[in-house]
Amino acid sequence: MPNDNVKSYLHLHLIVFIWGFTAILGRLISLDALPLVWFRMLFAVFFIFAYIRYKRIPTKIPRQIIFKFLIAGLIIALHWFTFFRAIKVANVSITLACLSTGAFFASLIEPFFFGKKIVWYEIFFGLIVIAGLTIIFNVETNYVEGIILALISAFLSALFAVINSKFVKTYEPTIISFYELMGGVLFFSISLVFTNSFSAEFFQLTTTDFVYLMILSSVCTAYAFIASTAVMKFLSPYTVMLTINLEPIYGIILAYFIFEDSEQMSPMFYLGALIILATVIANGIVKGYKKNYN
Repeated sequence: MPNDNVKSYLHLHLIVFIWGFTAILGRLISLDALPLVWFRMLFAVFFIFAYIRYKRIPTKIPRQIIFKFLIAGLIIALHWFTFFRAIKVANVSITLACLSTGAFFASLIEPFFFGKKIVWYEIFFGLIVIAGLTIIFNVETNYVEGIILALISAFLSALFAVINSKFVKTYEPTIISFYELMGGVLFFSISLVFTNSFSAEFFQLTTTDFVYLMILSSVCTAYAFIASTAVMKFLSPYTVMLTINLEPIYGIILAYFIFEDSEQMSPMFYLGALIILATVIANGIVKGYKKNYN
């Protein structure tokens, strides 16, 4: 149905815009990366659990599968930790530009999980991405730590996406997300216990931080996940993939206008970021073309 397709496409752009806004919230929240991610996951678990109860979605699955979900939850938790840590030590623009390399990392990880061959054009695009990163490294020497953290975050994001692509073929995406977020909370809670980080001060959130965390966990995490699953009923994976690649663009533009001076980068940074983003989109176009004509 054309109307449903148009509505879903516009809805997807809203979701991607919301994901781009996640980085803005990470910059606005005064918490360090670890407690920020812990609170985000904890609140999101409650929101998704409420949705599961409302929809009466069954949560019973084999224990060994739950264990796999929990491990995947650790990966996404570490992805978010390095993501927000990169924002804290660098800025939103640096982090999102480097995060867009996730598609390149995915092309290297997939062969190990699915036995696929690494194709020539992915290697070619990967070399162009490296060229774009080299430009950013050379001109933004004050943000080396943030760049490295963002690249680690991109790798973890790609690893998580590849692992999850196997899970969603068998299990309900909302249930997967629920257990994965629980896993992230569990592993980070253990870390916080062993470092004696849980204290009265830890739970004393400012009103501003609490409001931002509620938006981050409800709108940017629970809602965005459920909504992104829903639009896939009407849009092809190719369309979804290409649209998601716009997330760094939305985020960088938002950061530029919200934070002004601290997000105004050198012209060469934007050249490097443009090279990376254009390459990621070109990679998606080539993959879509090959699928249609094979």
